Amino acid sequence: MTTATPASAPVPPMPEYTPKALRAAIAAHTPALLADFDAAWRRQIADAYDIGPVPAFMARWWGEYALARDPGLHRHVAELEARAAEATDADTARKLLGEASRIHHELRSLEPGE
Repeated sequence: MTTATPASAPVPPMPEYTPKALRAAIAAHTPALLADFDAAWRRQIADAYDIGPVPAFMARWWGEYALARDPGLHRHVAELEARAAEATDADTARKLLGEASRIHHELRSLEPGE
């Protein structure tokens, strides 16, 4: 399923839920993330003697890619976080960060093809 934000290009679908497919999607659609993805892979996974860290790695980068592939949504979340940083009262900051967190959480639950 391809979605679009107003006045933007279509948002690419989420890839298969594998490190290889996720890396290929990052390289194709959000290349600015690729160096960080590769560095994190080398640091957290490549030298591991078991696959224990892979689920946490995938969850983090799945969400990173899901947000970065949609420039409009990425700008919206960045704006929420910036407004929270500039808020003069804790309740306003909490609400703004809560909305940004809700979006991040929803993105992590996307399925391949969405």
